[in-house]
This record gives sequence, structure tokens and C-alpha cells, in this order.
Amino acid sequence: MTLATYGPGGPWAAAVFYASDGFDLYFVSSPASRHGRDVAARAAVAATVQEDYREWREIKGIQLEGRVEQLSGDAETRARKLYAAKFPFAAASAPAAIVAAFAKVRWYHLAAVRAYFVDNSVGFGHRDQVL
Repeated sequence: MTLATYGPGGPWAAAVFYASDGFDLYFVSSPASRHGRDVAARAAVAATVQEDYREWREIKGIQLEGRVEQLSGDAETRARKLYAAKFPFAAASAPAAIVAAFAKVRWYHLAAVRAYFVDNSVGFGHRDQVL
């Protein structure tokens, strides 16, 4: 997912690995990263999810806007389970280096409030609101 934020340094985009439950997206990041600092100051974000296509007629993906919150407690536990199901390397039995890296990050939830499905196979720039 490409996460777009806005903060004191202006607009920013960062690629993050994510897991989802419907239009609820969960990702990990350092709170010291530029996008981590941005969402701490301003929770409103935009994001896109798509593959890299060579042919424009094949482009399909999601564009969305929403709000990001840092997780803790039961919400963080749920996010960790979703993430580990998608990325087994992040499970509790992960190698020590992965466990150490995950100890330095925080868990975030992006709650989409509006989303569009882009499908160029229908026509250039075609999109349907799905949320």
C-alpha cells in the first residue's frame, strides 16, 4: 500500500506492508518515520493499493481516504494476528532478527471512509465508489 500523509514537511508518500479486514487496513511502522510523525500530528490520509502494470488497460486498484490511529491492547493483538496470517514471517515463531525489528515499530489502523475501485479495462480512468 502507498500511504499518503501531510505534515510539517509537506506531502509525503510511503510504501508499507499491510493486512486488511474489509476496508480496515493494518500496518506497522516506526513512529519516528516521516509518515509516522505525520499521522501523529494529522490522522487524515489517502492510500492506494495496486500492482505494477506494464499496460495501462490492465490497471486495477483501490484509491481511498481515511484516518489512521496507533493501536494498543486488544486492537493491536487483533492487528498482529491478521498481519501474521498474511505474512507468516511476522508470526510469534519468527527469526530473532524479525522479532527484534518488530519490537521497534508500532501498529496502525487505517479506517477508510471513502474508497474507489479503479478499473482501466472498462475505460481509461474508470472508477466506481465502493465505500
